[in-house]
Amino acid sequence: MYKDFQNYLTSELKAIEEAGLYKNERIIVTPQRAAIKVKSGEDVINFCANNYLGLSDSPVLIEAAKKALDERGFGMSSVRFICGTQDLHKELEQKIAEFFGTEDTILYAACFDANGGLFEPLLGEQDAIISDALNHASIIDGVRLCKAQRFRYANADMADLERCLKEAQSCRFRIIATDGVFSMDGNVAPVDEIYKLAEKYNAMVMVDESHSAGVVGKTGRGTTELYNLRGKVEILTGTLGKSFGGAVGGFTTGKREIIAMLRQRSRPYLFSNSIPPMVAAAGCAMFDMMARTNELQDKLHANTDYFVAKMKEAGFDIKPTQSAICAVMLYDAKLSQIMAAKLLEEGIYVTGFYYPVVPKGQARIRVQVSAGHQREHLDKCIAAFTKVGKELGVICCHHSFVI
Repeated sequence: MYKDFQNYLTSELKAIEEAGLYKNERIIVTPQRAAIKVKSGEDVINFCANNYLGLSDSPVLIEAAKKALDERGFGMSSVRFICGTQDLHKELEQKIAEFFGTEDTILYAACFDANGGLFEPLLGEQDAIISDALNHASIIDGVRLCKAQRFRYANADMADLERCLKEAQSCRFRIIATDGVFSMDGNVAPVDEIYKLAEKYNAMVMVDESHSAGVVGKTGRGTTELYNLRGKVEILTGTLGKSFGGAVGGFTTGKREIIAMLRQRSRPYLFSNSIPPMVAAAGCAMFDMMARTNELQDKLHANTDYFVAKMKEAGFDIKPTQSAICAVMLYDAKLSQIMAAKLLEEGIYVTGFYYPVVPKGQARIRVQVSAGHQREHLDKCIAAFTKVGKELGVICCHHSFVI
């Protein structure tokens, strides 16, 4: 039996490779940080990590994790409701709620689990989920696992969202689901307008803050801070794997009764191991740091503003962004791969994206700026883009980068 299946898989893998979609892992042999070394020996500057606040190798988080290893052990060997909850887990849940201005929090192994286990425990066949067309795969999978009726609106299109809300008025309950920041474009969802429509049509709102927490808003509290909606949006999901240290762990935070129901019925929570004590302890230390200072958010915002301005000055087509994601538009799929490879030769580690990850004819290189980047890192990246961009005819030769 396996021989037939093996032949099928071999054929499918070959097709993926021929289409240029085969994913190879690049191996890093240093801690995750702005300047890294890859296994092949090159020293490169990393502009494709989700390490927005530069905390992946933070001495403060590392020390907190080491202390927890000594005092609380390596792992929990249990799901939360049996014997997998330490005081560290409860403390972290409280700190997340305080950070976002919500009532309660539930931890998961990853935000993929948080989104995957969100809708099914809360909604049934008589309810509706209204989802942005560009939502993350984890939201899409979570919606698929739920029996609620499904509606989809064009990305950040409020007229289309209103159409869906009108169509869903006969349903018992309605939830609008959206990413906070859409990871391919870097645009922030118009949560203020979404919330107004939710009020008008008696719906709830769910926002995935994975790419916006730590980044969006003056103090990095996410979209609800940006739009002055703290405590009003019913459900927020997020991750500890991006801005908040980059390890593992996800969460859902929001209204107390919603969190209580998830603790009773959310399958990824009920049937997955607790996050390790060292991750919980490092998370607590990180949120304590966020409460004391806004230094990292300020630096990230300054870095992003500088990078975007200089790239536009050099002549690049940059998608409008309110996040740390900068989409350098190239439009041609092959060009995005060639340019990414040439930038790597210049010591700049970025990734090209093209169909089906982004729409056809919308290929780009996604640059992710970090508070861990120093000005010299940004200047080197801009200079490399300018050099390669001229070589490939992406920008005109009369454009130049001035420090």
